Order: sequence, then C-alpha cells, then structure tokens
Amino acid sequence: MSDLNREFEGQVAIVTGAAGGVGGALVKLLTDRGASVVAEDVKAEVEELEAYSDRIVTLTGDLAEEETATRAVDLALERFGSLDILVNNAGRIINKRVADMSLEDWDSVLNVNLRGTFLHSREAMKVMSDAKRGSIVNVGSYACHVAFPTIGAYAASKGAIAQLTRVLALEGAEHGVRANVVAPGDVVTGILDDIMPNGRDFLAEHGESSPAGRAAQPEEIAEVIAFAACDRASYMTGSVVMADGGYTSV
Repeated sequence: MSDLNREFEGQVAIVTGAAGGVGGALVKLLTDRGASVVAEDVKAEVEELEAYSDRIVTLTGDLAEEETATRAVDLALERFGSLDILVNNAGRIINKRVADMSLEDWDSVLNVNLRGTFLHSREAMKVMSDAKRGSIVNVGSYACHVAFPTIGAYAASKGAIAQLTRVLALEGAEHGVRANVVAPGDVVTGILDDIMPNGRDFLAEHGESSPAGRAAQPEEIAEVIAFAACDRASYMTGSVVMADGGYTSV
C-alpha cells in the first residue's frame, strides 16, 4: 500500500456540506486514506455516511449557528482526540438579479457560504493554533474571480471567502496553521436542485463552455481539496487554487 493511500492516517477532519456531492466524495476519500471524519450537514441524509466507515461520525445542524460550529469541533475532539483538517464545503446559491433579491434571499446565501465558513474557521483555529498545526480548506468557486447575472449573493460570498482565507493564512502562519481556497468551476452536483428541476443537466451543459469542454465530477474536486489539506502541500497557504477546467484562464 502506497504512502498516498494512507497519507491521512491518524488525522481528524471536519467536512461541512457532507451530504452533497463534493462533500460526500471528500468524506469517503479522506476516510479511505486513513482519516477520521466529522461529517456535517443540515440534511439528515448525512447520517447515511456512518455506514461507510466506523471512522465517520455525523452531525446534523445549521452551520450558520455558532452552536453548530462549536459542536462540530467538540465532537472531533471527543470522538477522535484532535482536529487537523477543516473543510468548509457547504454552499448555497440563489439565481436572482440584485433588484429582485429580498434581504431574506441575500441572508440565506451569505449565512451558509460566508457566516458558516467564518464560524467554523474561528472555532477550528483556536484548537489548531494550540496544537501548532492544522489545515483549513475553504471551497470557493470560479465566482471568486468572475461573475454572471443573477449570482450577486453567491459571488459576493465566494469573493469574501477568498479574502477571509488570506487573512486566516496570515494569522495562522505563526501557529503552523495553513488556509487555502479550492475554487471549482461547474461540478455535477445537486446544488441547484432547490431552484430548478434539471440542475445537474444544467451544470453539465454549462461546463461544456470551459476549455476542458465538460463539467467536473465531485470526486475530481475532492482530490484537489485533499491535496490542499495534506502535508504534501505544506508550503501552500493563502492560495486560491482554481479547479475550473480552465474557465478563468480565457
């Protein structure tokens, strides 16, 4: 068995949005490579991941609530004894023009994407700083850099995540804590399921406009996140790693 296949041996991770496509793929990848994982989501379906491995424990809660972030970190420490990796993967999008967007619409996106990332990063940073090691990976988007009509709240949240991550990298450096962003393009997941009936087909079709000529599969993005999280990326911090099929290179 190669070192790569056990590179997370003995490490403990929290993954938010774990009931989704990328989150679920990442939880399984980390577990397969030796990690113990707290898999978190607002959806009760996340509990199904516990059947995959006895090194997965699930947590159901609203990640925009302070209590959920503290519960996640406490659970990692209580069940597995440490916290080495945090992946803020959960995300929400609403497709509305700014003039048509209600405050509730705006808050529903920013609360999940940005507030949840802040709360979980804050709680993880406390533990990681004391341990003098840790890796935070925030899942951004090509919307960190580019914009389209109707994604005002989403683009604002992802741009803010990039800046928050840079600050985390600077504040964490003296404590051995790294922070990076992985910014996917179109990925065939269920993120659009709540706003259109054929969201996966839309994402697959939209991905064809990238230089790669297709959308990504969740497992492909999980691999990039895992690299950013692992010790092989020990000199990488404060980076925004594009995984968008070349979309932002055009």
